Amino acid sequence: MFGSIPPQKDNQSGARWNPPEVPAIYCSLQAETAVAEGDFHIALQPFRPRAERRVHRIKVNIPGVVLLTDWQLLERLGVARSSYESIEPARCKEIGGAIAYLGRTGILVPSARCNGVNLVIYPSEDCVFEPLDFDVIAYEK
Repeated sequence: MFGSIPPQKDNQSGARWNPPEVPAIYCSLQAETAVAEGDFHIALQPFRPRAERRVHRIKVNIPGVVLLTDWQLLERLGVARSSYESIEPARCKEIGGAIAYLGRTGILVPSARCNGVNLVIYPSEDCVFEPLDFDVIAYEK
């Protein structure tokens, strides 16, 4: 996150695993994965951010998480490993939207930026999201 933006702020504009009408909070199970995901998105910007960069540690209790870390399963669902690193594969958005529509509150998915796992939360009243602390991360030069 940048500056004082809270880690529980959801993405409502759409991203890899959520279409625009489905709010989602993107998290990583490993700090290194969160940093790699952030580095990728910062590199896409025409200007470097000036706000402090933070990696938050959080405590969550999310019932109904769907495990989608197996590439054989993802490929059966139509997610091509060869194009997974592209910005926002349409099939991922469709799957994430369907999972949220069915009332599931999150998915565990492979990171497209490194060998790690991301947790995508579809916020609901059943989700507990507690920010604990954060580390300030330096920007790469």
